[in-house]
Order: sequence, then C-alpha cells, then structure tokens
Amino acid sequence: MRILISGLGGFMGKEVAKLALEGYRGAELVAGVDMMGAKDAPVPCAKSFDEARTDVDLVVDFSHHDCTMALLDFVTKHDLRLVLATTGQTEEEKAAILEASKKIPLFFAANYSLGIALLTEMAKKVAAAMPDAEIEIIEKHHDRKVDAPSGTALALAEAIREVRPNAEIVRGRDGFGKRTKTEIGIHAIRMGNLAGEHEILVGTPNQTITLKHETHSRALFAEGALAAAEFLMKQGPGLYDMKSLLAD
Repeated sequence: MRILISGLGGFMGKEVAKLALEGYRGAELVAGVDMMGAKDAPVPCAKSFDEARTDVDLVVDFSHHDCTMALLDFVTKHDLRLVLATTGQTEEEKAAILEASKKIPLFFAANYSLGIALLTEMAKKVAAAMPDAEIEIIEKHHDRKVDAPSGTALALAEAIREVRPNAEIVRGRDGFGKRTKTEIGIHAIRMGNLAGEHEILVGTPNQTITLKHETHSRALFAEGALAAAEFLMKQGPGLYDMKSLLAD
C-alpha cells in the first residue's frame, strides 16, 4: 500500500515514516505533507494539500486538528483512504469526519494502541459490574501536547458512559463543592517527555480497582496506525475504529 503521511515532520510522522520505510504491514512511503516543512524528509514533502502527491492509496494523519477540513477535502476529492490519528477536533470537524466516511474508508481513533483498546473494554466491564463506584481518570503526557484532556482520556470516559448513561464528564476539579456520584473526573498532567499514561480509578468506600496503561515508546502508535492502514485497504466506505480492528 502506497501511503502519504500528513504531519511528516512531527514526532509521530517520523515514527510512521521509519516503519513504512521498513515495509511494515506492507507499507510503501511515497510522500508527505507538513505545513511547517519536514527537514531531511526521506520522500517529497509538500507544505499544503494543494501541492501534495495524489498517486497514493492512503493517507496517515498525525498533524493538528486545524488541518482536518483541508485533509478531508483532499482525501474525498481524490478518493483516498484515511487513517486519522489526530485528536482535539471541534464538533464541526467531527461532523465533517462522519460525512467524509460516507464516501471513503476512514479509520478514526483517539489512540492507536492495542493496549488502550483492551483497557477501554475492561473499564466498561468494571464500571458496569460496580454501578455505585466512583470513577476518576488521570492522564499524563509530554509538555508539548496542546490538547487537554487527551483524546484518549475523553474516549475512555465516553466508553464508560455507554454502560453509565447518566454519568457526567467533569474536566478537572476546582472551587468548592462535593463530588457527585455521577461524575467521571478527568485530570490532565503535562510534564517533560512523558510518552503517555492513562489510569482509571474505580472505587467504593471499601475497595478500589486501578486500571492503567503506560506507553514506553511512541513507536507503538505508529505500529497501530499502519495496522489500521492495512485493515482499511480491505474495507469499503465507512467509519472504523480500534474495535473494528480487534473484531477483524
């Protein structure tokens, strides 16, 4: 599969490029797009989608949500598959993603780690089995990450709401006021070069269950994105996620 990486000059773009150049999951790196440029890029890298190569099968995006609309216009116009690995989209951008998936195969996940996908399913089971327990989510990332809470933390909270429809997501906690039983608290920490950590605390007055996933290398997200790309090559138009990949 011939791929173009959107955000080629970024940390994750470089990780995906490294694996693609090794032929991981049958990938062939053809081109890139990065509005900031990509120094020493191994393939031609345009600064806008207007200048990007179109002789590819699929786009893997690790850029910024501000690029979402231009990215969707590019892939739908040229009938390309899309692995969207950027988080922090606005409601308008999320609606555009859903609309684009009616035209092309589109894989969209908040986190491309298989471990996070499994963590999500475990969190839902525990939350359902302990309906009176309080739930808090703590996420930690490097100090360059611009969105908070992380897309993964929000996705974990939304997954828990599937089994607790009356739950309320609370971002951080400030001021005076007692915690309500329906809250799912999310707390964001930004420090140094942390690759990523998500911890879910499910507790009652008598016991606490802690579910935790730690990222040791960002390469795991690149592996997941290319696994998603390989999966997407076999699919027709539609919106896919890590649950789709696990089922496959």
